[in-house]
Amino acid sequence: MWRWIGTWNTLRNQMLAGFVLVMLIVLVSAGIVTFRSVSTLLKDKAGDQMKQTAVQANGRLDAFISQIDMLTLQAVNDAHMQALLLSMVQGEELSFSDRQSFSQIANHIQNYSKVSSVEVYTTDQLRVYPLGDRKLTDRVEPSWVERADRGKGRLVWIGVDPKDDNSVLAIRRIGLFDRWFSNGGYVLVRLDRHDFNFQDPAAGSDHPEFMLLADQAGRPIVSDDSVQADWSGLLESESQTVTLADRRYLLVKQQSEQTGWTLMLLYPVTAITDGISVLRVAILASGSFGLILFAILSFLLSTMITRPLLRLMKAMRNTRQGVLTPNPAMTYTLELRDLNTTYNHMVENMNELIKLVYEKEIIQSRIELQALQAQINPHFLYNTLEAVYWSLQEKGEEDMSELIIDVSDLFRYVIGGPNQSEWVTLRDELDHVERYLRIMGVRFGDRLDWLIEAEAGHSHLRLPKLLIQPLVENAILHGIEGKTGKGIVKVRVELTKSPPQALRITVSDDGPGIGEEALQRIKESMAQGADEFSRKGSGMAISNVERRLQLYYPQLTTANRRLTISSAPGRGTSVSFDIPLEEEQESAFVS
Repeated sequence: MWRWIGTWNTLRNQMLAGFVLVMLIVLVSAGIVTFRSVSTLLKDKAGDQMKQTAVQANGRLDAFISQIDMLTLQAVNDAHMQALLLSMVQGEELSFSDRQSFSQIANHIQNYSKVSSVEVYTTDQLRVYPLGDRKLTDRVEPSWVERADRGKGRLVWIGVDPKDDNSVLAIRRIGLFDRWFSNGGYVLVRLDRHDFNFQDPAAGSDHPEFMLLADQAGRPIVSDDSVQADWSGLLESESQTVTLADRRYLLVKQQSEQTGWTLMLLYPVTAITDGISVLRVAILASGSFGLILFAILSFLLSTMITRPLLRLMKAMRNTRQGVLTPNPAMTYTLELRDLNTTYNHMVENMNELIKLVYEKEIIQSRIELQALQAQINPHFLYNTLEAVYWSLQEKGEEDMSELIIDVSDLFRYVIGGPNQSEWVTLRDELDHVERYLRIMGVRFGDRLDWLIEAEAGHSHLRLPKLLIQPLVENAILHGIEGKTGKGIVKVRVELTKSPPQALRITVSDDGPGIGEEALQRIKESMAQGADEFSRKGSGMAISNVERRLQLYYPQLTTANRRLTISSAPGRGTSVSFDIPLEEEQESAFVS
């Protein structure tokens, strides 16, 4: 079992399995998306066709409604009818012949439309035509009479006749012109339900949709006997697909603005998806063929990639005794050829580095031996200075003996012992500077004066040894020595004002100063690691001080890690640098 796992756990097999899996996911996803897209497209197309059919049917319904509205409006505006109704409103009784004259108006409406009957009622809702004592409220609900009153002469469609399911009713209030359009009576028209079937007869059997029409109360005006519809469910449904009698239909609804009735078209879903099965078979066949072809190509591609890698791995395993062997095999694939070339260059460079390390170890061993031998020399120097000191003490040369002590302390500070740390406190560094100034004072006499200003609160701050003294030495050699008369060297230690807060150390002199071109040349030399500023020689070059600042304090910005030199002819020279106050950084260097 483990052998089988190891066999399949290779790069080639993993690439093959990954490619086939990805292709399988792509094909399945593409097939599902294509199948759903085509199904949705067919449904949308059928839905659009149904919407167009519904719009056309609704247009024919509105045209029919407008025709009835126009004919009834002409009837109620007829001068003879207006005169008869006005007489009745004024309390006059109509004769039999006057009542029979309403038949001419009713016949006009019936002759030019599909209206089955016309009835005329007075303001007291009593029927005057046809003859009889029937009241309007016996035919329709009082609420419809109220709606006709609120309509102020507009035709109000009641819907299915409560007394006759095969009829549709509409009512209009008659406004009298001579009485400021006040109520003069009502006209009630009745139409046959079958006259509202506006489905296009030319559609034929190729369009198996069913048209349904319901009034405002949800009662069916036009229905299909083959569809037993739940009218309330259809009217309230917000879905595009409904189920009736265990069959699924696409539903499209249109509402008439004139009547408030709802026109619905139902289209069987099976008529849309008959061709989907063929599409499904085509997708499965093409997907299977593509998967097999892709598996073969993936196997060939993975072999082309992994074979050069196996040869490269074999060359790497052949490495013996710390010497890497190059791989001479080449391939036609650009990336793999670059990889092989890069490996060969790496082998060559690593062999050279191994050789260089061996040479450095030999040189390091020699240097350590020389360092052990050199540790003996300072003891002879210290013993000699001690002997000179006691000899001057016996002769009463106090000043010279103090000078010898300063020189001895200066040597001990500079040379140090093998266990002495590279880091010292600020107080120790300033004491070393003061000893150096006292020794230089013997040389220059009254020409040299100095001033050291530092706050006692920062004397414990640790910093690398010999950062300040080389700057003081340069100030004396290039400032005081080149000046006629007395000069002064100042060492000032203060906190910076701008964050992050640090300790700024400034060494300045009042010497002849430096010109602009020479100062620019000095800065360029320092940036390149040269030491043009210390051409006379100093114990520690000023460029070395700058380099040590960059190495010891990487957390400072580039501007703060460099020495800042400002000078002008006749105004002296000032050199400054910053020391951070983060104790954790200092302790890390000390440790």
